[in-house]
Amino acid sequence: MYQKKIPLQEQEQVLFMDRVIGVIDWELSTLGNQMCDVAYSCLPYIIDATLSERTSYGGFQHTGIPDGIPQLEEYLSVYCSFSARPWPAANWKFYVAFSLFRGASIYAGVYHRWTMGNASGGERAKFAGRIANTMVDCACDFINREHVLQKQPSMGFQVSAAPWQEFGREQEGSISTKDQGKFVPSEKVMHLRKKLMKFIEDHIYPMESEFYKLAQSTSRWTIHPEEETLKALAKKEGLWNLFIPLDSAARARKLLFEDGSLVSPGSSNDLLLGAGLTNLEYGYLCEIMGRSVWAPQIFNCAAPDTGNMEVLLRYGTKEQQKQWLVPLLEGKIRSGFAMTEPQVASSDATNIECSISRQGDFYVINGRKWWTSGAMDPRCKILILMGKTDFSAPKHKQQSMILVDINTPGVQIKRPLLVFGFDDAPHGHAEIVFENVRVPVTNILLGEGRGFEIAQGRLGPGRLHHCMRLIGAAERGMGLMVERALSRTAFGKRIAQHGSFLSDLAKCRIELEQARLLVLEAADQLDRHGNKKARGILAMAKVAAPNMALKVLDMAMQVHGAAGVSTDTVLSHLWATARTLRIADGPDEVHLGTIAKLELQRARL
Repeated sequence: MYQKKIPLQEQEQVLFMDRVIGVIDWELSTLGNQMCDVAYSCLPYIIDATLSERTSYGGFQHTGIPDGIPQLEEYLSVYCSFSARPWPAANWKFYVAFSLFRGASIYAGVYHRWTMGNASGGERAKFAGRIANTMVDCACDFINREHVLQKQPSMGFQVSAAPWQEFGREQEGSISTKDQGKFVPSEKVMHLRKKLMKFIEDHIYPMESEFYKLAQSTSRWTIHPEEETLKALAKKEGLWNLFIPLDSAARARKLLFEDGSLVSPGSSNDLLLGAGLTNLEYGYLCEIMGRSVWAPQIFNCAAPDTGNMEVLLRYGTKEQQKQWLVPLLEGKIRSGFAMTEPQVASSDATNIECSISRQGDFYVINGRKWWTSGAMDPRCKILILMGKTDFSAPKHKQQSMILVDINTPGVQIKRPLLVFGFDDAPHGHAEIVFENVRVPVTNILLGEGRGFEIAQGRLGPGRLHHCMRLIGAAERGMGLMVERALSRTAFGKRIAQHGSFLSDLAKCRIELEQARLLVLEAADQLDRHGNKKARGILAMAKVAAPNMALKVLDMAMQVHGAAGVSTDTVLSHLWATARTLRIADGPDEVHLGTIAKLELQRARL
């Protein structure tokens, strides 16, 4: 429903849309082809077929378009843009003719009921036969026309921006708030999103049972051969390293391309540095990956590799990047992040006791780490370890990060750790002992005492990626829940017909949408203000997303009954992951403390 065009500036007009206040009738919706419904909604442009004696073709294109109604091509342009569908010129005759013939058949039915004396339209129904004939004539005339649709406008109609949005903020690869609204994905992102969703539906969902079967077998610490095949296909389709932000990619490109040690700019391998997306743009894609626990690694967008690659992109030396970053970008190796320790409360990283002592041209590492995700993977070759290089320095200057080749003597992987019974093979979470592990001094990242600085740079985007994936996990839970409720009967009716289910389902949707908007807002602030200034909203997202996902997935499991808590569905694994993320990358309590402190600071200003 549309109102009117309101000029905002001399050279700019924005068409405002009314909000939807109700759905009048679903009778004529067509499952399976949205463009048929779009064409049906466009019939007023072509024909004036009302229940009256006088019926003609006189649609808007003949009588003139009323104020506030967009041109047909403009109307179609915004639909195609928002739904990522191609311009329908090639099939537009079919869609419109189909709609006209469908309308004619409906009016023919009305006229038949009138002849039988049982038409609900009373005397008006007697004109339905004439209308049916007119629609058939119009359809035949339309089919015989040469030009029924002009080419797509270069600037389609735009949704008005919300009052809190900032106009004019644009950067390369970003979503233009001036043109489309704060959280409206660009055409580029919509194209990638559509490709990503199709890839997951076509290739990953069908393989999930096979991945799980191997992960639960005696060979679970090996890689399924199909995984590497899918990774190659994802790279070929340009769905590779999508997480890499613009600024990090630019830095790496400048450093690594200078001597050609990576690839040449403009080559097909240039996609190793991602698609040139902002954090906000990546949010729409990362969410899709979160629908399957297996999907992120297929696109080289899995933790902790993403965070480790980001560390090397931002803080690694040229040699460190050549040795470790390039094979990580190529997906040839994987990595682990060794920070948490079993003997101290690692939510306060100042408690960390692992020592990194300088001895000549080497650092010697001693300590015990656990929950080192990725270390069990047979492809894991490099660990980023956080420890203390100076126990006497100021509290936040004692820690450093260092690169450790996992095959270095003294690195002892003790055991895989289980998360609610899941060992996440072949990736895994390891407990590792470092006993007199000697690594070159050149392996230090950024310098001694810079560990907290690196951690804050690493954890901001990493935490947000977790939140984005949790939105996707919750969406999959919603989908499975609805499918189950529509197909299962309990106490004489479908589960979907029970009032308690309907209420809980609605609440789940509300909380999911709230969390999604919070995560997108956090990504937007991370793009605009950086990690430090966005830490408040990042903390909010990190608390809200796991708790929301847990609620939605718990509801989905409840609807599935015993199947929901089994491993016959993905729900229990998704739930276990969501529960872990209330602790991983900072427990809720730490983030709540950050949010409260910032709130108190605002009150004092």
